[in-house]
Amino acid sequence: MTGAKKTQKKVAKDSQIGCSLLWERKVKPFSPAKREMKPVWDNDKCVKCGLCYLFCPDASIRKGEDGYFEADLDLCKGCGICNRECWFGSISMVKEA
Repeated sequence: MTGAKKTQKKVAKDSQIGCSLLWERKVKPFSPAKREMKPVWDNDKCVKCGLCYLFCPDASIRKGEDGYFEADLDLCKGCGICNRECWFGSISMVKEA
């Protein structure tokens, strides 16, 4: 029996929904308490293009009422992809306090 079939049986048996990599202990769940850097926006440079929103792998960026983007720090893991993808340099990664 292959590993995939064992995992499928475990899912069917336990009726759990989630990631099989977590069940098999190959990855650890993310904890925001371990984040080292967080994104901070400079709204003077932001042109509201939404590239940060599109490229965020965690879907942690949302559009505020003023039209500017911001990160939901409960979801953000601090990877810095938003910072690298921003053409206008409006996102800085700063040390978590």
